[in-house]
Amino acid sequence: MPLRATHTTTYLYSAPVSLCHTEVHLAPRASRYQRVIDHTLSVIPMPESTFSYKDYFGNDVTYFSIHEPHTTLTVSAVSLIELRPCDVMEPCLTPAWEEARGEYWRYTSELALQAYEFVFPSPRITLTPRFAAYAEASFTAGRPFLEAAMDLCHRVYTDFHYDPQATTVVTPVAEVLASKRGVCQDFAHFTIACMRSLGLAARYVSGYLSRANLIGGQASHAWVSVFFPGLGWFDLDPTNDQMANDSYVTLAWGRDYSDVAPVNGVATGGGEHVINVAVSVVPADD
Repeated sequence: MPLRATHTTTYLYSAPVSLCHTEVHLAPRASRYQRVIDHTLSVIPMPESTFSYKDYFGNDVTYFSIHEPHTTLTVSAVSLIELRPCDVMEPCLTPAWEEARGEYWRYTSELALQAYEFVFPSPRITLTPRFAAYAEASFTAGRPFLEAAMDLCHRVYTDFHYDPQATTVVTPVAEVLASKRGVCQDFAHFTIACMRSLGLAARYVSGYLSRANLIGGQASHAWVSVFFPGLGWFDLDPTNDQMANDSYVTLAWGRDYSDVAPVNGVATGGGEHVINVAVSVVPADD
């Protein structure tokens, strides 16, 4: 059944904004498991200029600029998506996790070369022995790759407490480990930091959940995708302790949140501001 995803972001400013430049990652990605039927974006006030493009990672991005003074900015995206069942692989039957370390790859495919870019540090993710030490309890010698990755997500789910007041979008991963509190963005960043600290390729995925009973349901969500040469990418959600399935709507992926922020931009003026975000994912017939 097709789903309708609606994502509305409203900025309320205490003083007029005279000029703003904004880009958004709000269009779902088409894939083997996700068909995009329709997507529309509306901006109030009407932009002076707008154009769309694909970024380095193949995500659809829309840029706009507004040149008239305004004290409210509303960005709303409505998408119709059809999700298909995902292939399921038995975790215990995957090869030993050590074979997934970037240093041992044979770069015989474009997919592997692209994946190798996700082995390294990125703007919001550092690699340290502390992260590797946390991961090593799951990635024991010779353990099946997917089994180890899912165990790491399970431990993050068990050890960390979901707390929307504990962090902001700029909280360092090291602070998340110290406090063991945060939200889906933090848990995704930490899990990626652990995997990359072991030499694995892991990327950040942004999107939505279509089931309201999951943590992060009916809101923007984030999870992890980890790569095994020859098998491809596996999406895992440490916030909900499960593999991503046909309840997950994928918007964009990148090295970390900084590559795929739903709405990001700069403004001249505005004073103090408040941001309100509303997300809903419902059957298209509702």
